[in-house]
Amino acid sequence: MSRRVLVTGGAGFIGSHVVDAHRAAGDDVTVLDDLSSGRAANVPAGVRLVRADVRSAEARALAAGGAFTILNHHAAQMDVRRSVADPVYDGEVNVLGLLNLLEGARAGGVRRVVFASSGGTVYGDGARLPIPESAAKLPASPYGTAKLTSEYYLATFAQLYGLEAVALRYSNVYGPRQSPHGEAGVVAIFGSRLLKGEPLTVFGDGEQTRDMVYVQDVAAANLAAAACPLAPLHDLDARAYNIGTAIETSVNRLAVLMAEAAGRRPELRRAPARAGELRRNALDPAKAKRELGWTPRTSLPEGLAATIRWLRED
Repeated sequence: MSRRVLVTGGAGFIGSHVVDAHRAAGDDVTVLDDLSSGRAANVPAGVRLVRADVRSAEARALAAGGAFTILNHHAAQMDVRRSVADPVYDGEVNVLGLLNLLEGARAGGVRRVVFASSGGTVYGDGARLPIPESAAKLPASPYGTAKLTSEYYLATFAQLYGLEAVALRYSNVYGPRQSPHGEAGVVAIFGSRLLKGEPLTVFGDGEQTRDMVYVQDVAAANLAAAACPLAPLHDLDARAYNIGTAIETSVNRLAVLMAEAAGRRPELRRAPARAGELRRNALDPAKAKRELGWTPRTSLPEGLAATIRWLRED
């Protein structure tokens, strides 16, 4: 049966793949995006695009009046550095924007909210790896604090109004449509520089690790989260799922793999380590495998090759 789905940030990197997944499942999809970082070209034909800020009255009215059954919330201020420089703005977009949509969703009878959270920032550094959902929460940036705050608001709305809320805590997502500009992922930046014949900059010793998960696998997790049975809400982690691979990949190793995928031999430049950067990260996806029936299916070499192909074509 076709569902009516509102995807915020649906013109962006991850959100547009979520749109594709819902469309492939036969759902009726509407996209809400202010196009501050997303691209209208990412929205497929036949999908309605409403250009509005998540904090706006228009966004709230859309959530209230669209007869949606699912709200998938990916719109965000996603620059960690900007959140440090301007935490008020970060909170306005990432927390107040969510609340604006939730009030609209509540008025409109939306049944389920799938929320894009962050496994790289809500846990902080120093947890045992791979990190389970039950790990201590200690965000080191206002961005991470906003994501964790949003999860608490979702749990509160679930208790007060019966809203079905699911939080997906992403590791480092990469793949086609990720912009190499602004607060971009290392894969997009390295890929763009490789194809231009430019050197790659590695911060610190390059042995800091990340858990790289392919964007289409992430979209599949969103589709599963839209329909999965929900556990009783006994704590914040009951309806939260890590979306990662549990595999650590160092920046140095990533540079080698990407150079191989692009058929290039780049110059590597070293720069001082960046303050506040996580040293190691990997998320344990066992709960998502068990309760969502989700597993990452794309190997890192396969995903990197697909990303390089897209960058060449784009």
